[in-house]
Amino acid sequence: MGKMIDKSLMLTYLYLLVYILLSSGVILYNKWVLSPKYFNFPFPITLTMIHMGFSGIVAFFLIRVFKVVAPVKMTFEIYATCVIPISAFFASSLWFGNTAYLHISVAFIQMLKALMPVATFVMAVLCGTDKLKCDVFLNMLLVSVGVVVSSYGEIHFNVVGTLYQVTGIFAEALRLVLTQVLLQKKGLTLNPITSLYYIAPCSFLFLAIPWYFLEKPGMEVSQIQFNFWIFFSNAICALALNFSIFLVIGRTGAVTIRVAGVLKDWILIALSTVIFPESAITTLNITGYAIALCGVVMYNYLKVKEVRASQPPSENIPERISKEWKLEKKSSDVYRPDSNDDKGAVDRDNDSIVDEEAPLISSSRLSYIGRTQLNIHELNNRSQ
Repeated sequence: MGKMIDKSLMLTYLYLLVYILLSSGVILYNKWVLSPKYFNFPFPITLTMIHMGFSGIVAFFLIRVFKVVAPVKMTFEIYATCVIPISAFFASSLWFGNTAYLHISVAFIQMLKALMPVATFVMAVLCGTDKLKCDVFLNMLLVSVGVVVSSYGEIHFNVVGTLYQVTGIFAEALRLVLTQVLLQKKGLTLNPITSLYYIAPCSFLFLAIPWYFLEKPGMEVSQIQFNFWIFFSNAICALALNFSIFLVIGRTGAVTIRVAGVLKDWILIALSTVIFPESAITTLNITGYAIALCGVVMYNYLKVKEVRASQPPSENIPERISKEWKLEKKSSDVYRPDSNDDKGAVDRDNDSIVDEEAPLISSSRLSYIGRTQLNIHELNNRSQ
């Protein structure tokens, strides 16, 4: 029995390690591809469209050709009122987040991403899906102060890059809240593959509009060589990250993922200063980021406490996740809120799992595992 537990634990740690490596790798890879000092492909919309096109094609083959999962019952009304607006904000968050790489360092981008819970909380309150609570508001204020201090200490502070990143964060926050408000009201469940199948092609089309006006003219005059293997491997990494998060969520709880996410951010900040020496960080940077993380950790603690208080003692979170995971594998597409009223408590905790490099996972698990919004900082860029 002890050996089985050890084996299971080892496998969980292995999944967490793969998640941290893939998430860090995708961010650093995107930065390397886009940076004028390295691969020099300064077309973030094009890179994002490659990711979306590749993900959509893979999802199409998995659903229509290999029939790994069944497609959900998608009507034109649901597509028009839910999938299209969600895809629009998803495309915007990827576009702005990837464009930030052209102007600011990876380390500073990670520090700004601490604002994600603040952005999602603000959007949730504005959309009426969350209430303005004093303790949560104070936590959000602490996070904001930390990010401001960190920004003040940034040596290569760039207003344009900061605005792109912050706008991308708020677009992603609005997408998360919209996913909850729109898709869940329709009772629609999307797993990672069906999310990619419906949302990726729509996001691709949205990105094609700014691409035509902003990047196509520049690509025609510049002599940039298109390296197939670079972009193919980059898209593979982004797709693998989506599935690695899904695997990790299936084996652990939200708290573990959040801790892994914070660990990943510190590793990424340290790694980025080694790989990209021009992105020096200061003591004030780190101090501000540490203050922001204190707010995030305190917020997570409050959310976990709230979830546990409303959760029946008979069933723990891993058991629930296991059940919901089985439901998703059957590709159920109807969520019946009257069947499990208490389920929302656990779902609220898990919905905050959003990796900024693989944004689709939050929406993919929203109906079963993840019924509100707040996320410790994470999901595309930047997959994007």
